[in-house]
Amino acid sequence: MDKLKKVLSGQDDNDDLNVLQAASDATTLGWGTRVKGFIASFVLGVVCSLLGACLLWVPNVGLTLFVVFYTFGNVASLLSTMFLMGPLKQVKRMCDKTRALATAIMITCLVLTLCAAFWWKIKGLALLFCILQFLAFTWYGLSYIPFARDAVIKLFSTCLK
Repeated sequence: MDKLKKVLSGQDDNDDLNVLQAASDATTLGWGTRVKGFIASFVLGVVCSLLGACLLWVPNVGLTLFVVFYTFGNVASLLSTMFLMGPLKQVKRMCDKTRALATAIMITCLVLTLCAAFWWKIKGLALLFCILQFLAFTWYGLSYIPFARDAVIKLFSTCLK
């Protein structure tokens, strides 16, 4: 109770936990639960992405269904890694200087994909943003593998010569 009084009165010491750290500490999961959550979320993401690809060929609403399921699949796959390292650490890693651009492009493409499908109703643009989503998500994922981005850059530069 004394701690609550200090916080509310503005007399909180700097060495106390901040709100995000306290929330992170309060929601800790065991390793087994984290792995199960990761697997379930990742599998859900992959299934949604594949289901979206299958629904692409449904007449009239196929592209819209594809966009929704593919985007939801990417979000679920991205969130799956939060089970392994925790949400706060994942967000910090997403904002590292090596991943910040890929993260920004990926999130922007996620939003623009949904805007193109539902708000603007331009199917070609929605499909383009889905492709950019895939490329940004791949580039983001490669940032976690040492030297993977360098290898991809070298591969493409060799192929283009």
